[in-house]
Amino acid sequence: MSDLAKLQREQNLFFRDPALCEEALTHKSFAAEHRLKYDNQRLELLGDAVVQIVLTRYLYDRYPALQEGDLTKIRSALANQDTLAALARKISLGSYLLLGRGESELNGQDRDSTLCDAFEAFLGAVYLDFGLERATEFFLGILQKEHPDPSALLHDLNPKGALQEYTQRLGSGVPQYRIVSVSGPDHDPLYTVELSVKGRIISVAAASSRKLAEREAARSALEILHREENKKNEEEPGHV
Repeated sequence: MSDLAKLQREQNLFFRDPALCEEALTHKSFAAEHRLKYDNQRLELLGDAVVQIVLTRYLYDRYPALQEGDLTKIRSALANQDTLAALARKISLGSYLLLGRGESELNGQDRDSTLCDAFEAFLGAVYLDFGLERATEFFLGILQKEHPDPSALLHDLNPKGALQEYTQRLGSGVPQYRIVSVSGPDHDPLYTVELSVKGRIISVAAASSRKLAEREAARSALEILHREENKKNEEEPGHV
C-alpha cells in the first residue's frame, strides 16, 4: 500500500481523519479488487465543487476588469482535465494512488482522467478535514506556480481571435492563412499552414488538421509580434 503518510508530510497536510486521505486515493478498480465499500468517486464530486468555488472567487478578485464571459473561459481552462492532471503530477499524486492490478499494469497512475479525478478527490478530502481556507491555500499554492497569470490562457483558448484583435489594433489588418502542403496518409494527414500579415510571412505551423495548424500558427505569430513590439519599445528614445 502506498505511503500516504509521506504525501501528507510533503504537502504539510496532516489529516485528523487519515481515512479520508486513503479514500481520496482509492481508485474504483482497487476497491472492486479488494471488495471495499468505498472509492474516491464521492470525494471527486465534492472536490469538483471546491475547484469551482475556489477558482471563481480567485478570478473574481484577481481580475476586476474582466467580464463574466472571459472569467468563465479562464475558469474552464483552469478546471479542465489537462490542467488538473498536470497539477496532480506536480505533487506526484499518481505514485500514491491505490489501483487494481489490471489498472496498474495499464499505467493508470499516469492517465490524465485518473489523475484529474484523484486530484479533485484529494482536494475534497482536504476541504472536509481542514475547511475551505486550507483547501484554497493548498489548491492555489500549486496552481499559481504553474499559471502565474491565468488571463494569458485567453490567448491560448482563441489564438486566432487574439491575433486578429492585436493586428487590427496595430492597423495591420486581418491575418491571412494559406495551406502550404498536405502530406502523409489519408488517415493521418499533416497540414502545413503559413500565416502572413500585410504580405509578410510571420509564422508556419503543422498539425493534423487545418484548424489546428492555423491555431498553432496564430499562437506562434502572437509570440513573435509581441517580442518585436517589446523590442521596438525598448529601442525608442527615452525608454528607461
